[in-house]
Amino acid sequence: MATTVPTPTTDVRVGQVPAAGRRPETPRQRRARRLLVTLFLAPTVVGIALFTLVPIVASVLLAFFRWDVITAPTFAGLDNFADIGADPTVRVAFGNTFVFVAVAVTLQLGVAMGLAVLVQSKMPGWLRSVFRSTLFFPLILSAASVSLVMAYLFNEDFGLVNSVLTGVGLPDVPWLTSTTGAAVVVVLVYVWQNFGFSFLLFVGGLAAIPRDVYEASSLDGIEGWARFRWITLPLLSPTVLVASVMAVINALQIFDQPYVLTRGGPGDSTRTAVMVIFESAFQQLQFGRAAAIGVVLTVLIMAVTAVQFRLSRRYVFHQ
Repeated sequence: MATTVPTPTTDVRVGQVPAAGRRPETPRQRRARRLLVTLFLAPTVVGIALFTLVPIVASVLLAFFRWDVITAPTFAGLDNFADIGADPTVRVAFGNTFVFVAVAVTLQLGVAMGLAVLVQSKMPGWLRSVFRSTLFFPLILSAASVSLVMAYLFNEDFGLVNSVLTGVGLPDVPWLTSTTGAAVVVVLVYVWQNFGFSFLLFVGGLAAIPRDVYEASSLDGIEGWARFRWITLPLLSPTVLVASVMAVINALQIFDQPYVLTRGGPGDSTRTAVMVIFESAFQQLQFGRAAAIGVVLTVLIMAVTAVQFRLSRRYVFHQ
């Protein structure tokens, strides 16, 4: 005669399996655990609220006021937005910013992808690690300090670059005192310092591509540029999307390099949107105007990012 062994019932929630030999959690222990989790999360949540959410809301509200720190804020409605729309300096600054983004991001992604493909090719592991560390190193440096050093290197009178040009019989170049030269230096310094992050993203993306895909393409006679164009690039397209979005967002907020190298000159040739925000707030004490420019720049960044994700539906290949 078969006997049935009664199974003990425990208060276990659905999906929660107690460990062997462990008693079920009591309501008091559950409350204590939740309190502990809340205490650990509280500093982060409070920090994000105080130093991120509150400044964002305050900046948006300040864009509708006139405030010079000395006197009380006065409501201005949409006057700040109308003023910046009619200001030629602001229009030039935004135009410079978009031209810079188009040139710098293209160079940054192109250089980063080319070096990533080179590093991921047949190369000893130790040499690959050296390249990765070396190419990423500029990114951890201060942008202001790098720009200060570059200002000396590209100085027209005693800079190392012009000294080398003179040594090989070429004339001096007014790098920082001509419109074209200043723009070229700002782009080169920015790309040199920031391509390392995109490089690491591409290295990770290339490492994730299955080797058997390349082996199959070799059997079909697909090598060189054809393999990169029809196999590597499509499989790398999700990484290209991430790298391009982050590169565009960072480039739209460029400030350190043009401010330290050229102060926005000659004229307004290298003045950017963030530089106008800085000048409006801390030099002209027009904080409402600066906030309005910041709101416009934020909306433009969001719009450009949305366009990038929209285009990704057509050009990004997901495995």
